Amino acid sequence: MNIFLYYAALCLYLASTLTYALYLAWTRTRPLLERPGYCLLAAGFVFHFAAMLTRYFEAGYTPITSFHESLSFLALCIAGFYLYINKVYRVHAIGSIIAPLICLIVIMSLRFPNEIKPLAPALQSAWLPVHTIFSFLGNGVFFLGFFVSLLYLIIEKEIKRKKGFLFSGKFPSLETLDSINYRCMSLGFPFLTVGIITGSIWAGFAWGSYWRWDPKETWSLITWIVYAILLHNRLALGWRGRKTSYMMILGFFLILFTFLGVNFLLKGKHSYL
Repeated sequence: MNIFLYYAALCLYLASTLTYALYLAWTRTRPLLERPGYCLLAAGFVFHFAAMLTRYFEAGYTPITSFHESLSFLALCIAGFYLYINKVYRVHAIGSIIAPLICLIVIMSLRFPNEIKPLAPALQSAWLPVHTIFSFLGNGVFFLGFFVSLLYLIIEKEIKRKKGFLFSGKFPSLETLDSINYRCMSLGFPFLTVGIITGSIWAGFAWGSYWRWDPKETWSLITWIVYAILLHNRLALGWRGRKTSYMMILGFFLILFTFLGVNFLLKGKHSYL
């Protein structure tokens, strides 16, 4: 049942992507399409959440234990955080970037086996939902921060050149983008911190050591340090705009390597994903 709901969510995400594309392409339809694109994405989020919840009851454990499930939950987190950001800032145009990103991640997840399997002994812990949910919430927030940062740098460059790239008039101001970036920092960093701490506690119970310098642990720590430096410099040194964007982009690539690169290129205790 969960896979049917998942495909329904994908269809709604694709419809949202198409609607946002029309929103960008046709100026005259802008008032008519900005709200439907958001509503379709919100509907996709609801079906996606229902699919995850159904899979939870079918499996009997938190379904974030395989690449299919992990990518699915990551997409869900990105969608949920965008809905929150749009509620606060009314930045419909950013949905034209986020909707296709979500579609891409969902389609990628379908390329991995999606059958429900018995939970590996190492994962049979009450710490599983706590650690994975907080970690992926942080990843989802920083994924959105990455694209906001890219958008900031592109718009800033075009403003300095006294030009405007295609559709630039429909995207938020640099001030709004910088504010969204700070919101990503202030929410994503605590999520990431709790994810690392709970993972360490879980490791202590499972392996008898709170920290073993496993590749994923090491790269998670490196990522955390980068975001800690960024947040410190924002609050203490007043970093804004371009500096923040560059650091957010660096942090994103570290998250991407920690999430995917470590599992494919380096072997460790987390290789069961």
